[in-house]
Amino acid sequence: MGERIEPLLLRPLLRWPRALARMLLPSCCALCGEEATGAVCMPCTLRYASPGGPRCLCCANPLGRDEPSGQTCGTCLADAPAFDATIVAADYAAPLDGLVLGLKFGARLPLAPWFAGRLVDAVLAAPGWPLPDLLCAVPLGARRLQERGYNQALEIARPLGRAIGVAVQPRLVVRAVETAAQSGVTPRERADNIRGAFEVTPEMAGQIEGRHIGVVDDVMTSGHTLNELAATLKAAGAARVSNLVFARTPPH
Repeated sequence: MGERIEPLLLRPLLRWPRALARMLLPSCCALCGEEATGAVCMPCTLRYASPGGPRCLCCANPLGRDEPSGQTCGTCLADAPAFDATIVAADYAAPLDGLVLGLKFGARLPLAPWFAGRLVDAVLAAPGWPLPDLLCAVPLGARRLQERGYNQALEIARPLGRAIGVAVQPRLVVRAVETAAQSGVTPRERADNIRGAFEVTPEMAGQIEGRHIGVVDDVMTSGHTLNELAATLKAAGAARVSNLVFARTPPH
C-alpha cells in the first residue's frame, strides 16, 4: 500500500499552476466565510472534518470510546452486510451536513474535491486498508440524474480516484429501478425500497470478477443502499467491496 499512497503526497508539489491560480483568485470558506485557498479553510477543516474515535471496520458506526480500533461491531458480526469495509471522513452533523446538502441539491460542485480530499486523509489514516482495484459511484436513476444534472457521488469519486491512483468507472453499475429517495421512506421500508435497484452493465462484467471494488457516496445512513449495491457487485463476482463515504450519520 505504501508504494501506491506515497506518490499522492508529492502530487501537490507538482501542481504549481493550480496553486498559482488559487493565490491570484482567493475564495471564501464555505463554513466561516474567511479567505481560503479551497472550498473550506484549514482551521475549519481541522475543527470539523474528523472521523472521530474508533469505528467499526465494516459499517463505520462509532465504537465505544474504550474499545480498541480495528474491531467489528456486534451488529455486523451478528448480521454481516454484503460489503466488507467502510472508510468515512466525518460524521453527518452540523455544520458539515449543510455542505453535503449544498453539493447534493444546490450544485455546489467545488465542494466535491474537498470531500474527496478528506476521504484521502481517511485512507491515509488507515494504513492496513487495501486500496480498491476500481472505483464506482452510487448511481442515480435516469430521471433524478436529468433533474439534478450531475451525480454528487461521481463528482467526489473522480478527484478521489486521481488522488489515490485508482481508476473510476462511471458505468460499472446502473440504477435499473427508479426508487423513491431513501430519505423519504421510513427506516423499516428502506431495505425493500432499494432491493433489486442496481444492475451491472453487461460490458463491464469482466472488470468486476475477482476484484476489489470501491463504492463512493456522499452520505451513509442506514447502509441499505450500499449493502444492495455491494450485493449486486458480489453476485457479479467481486472478491471484495469497500465503501468510501464522506459522512456517516451517527446511530440514533
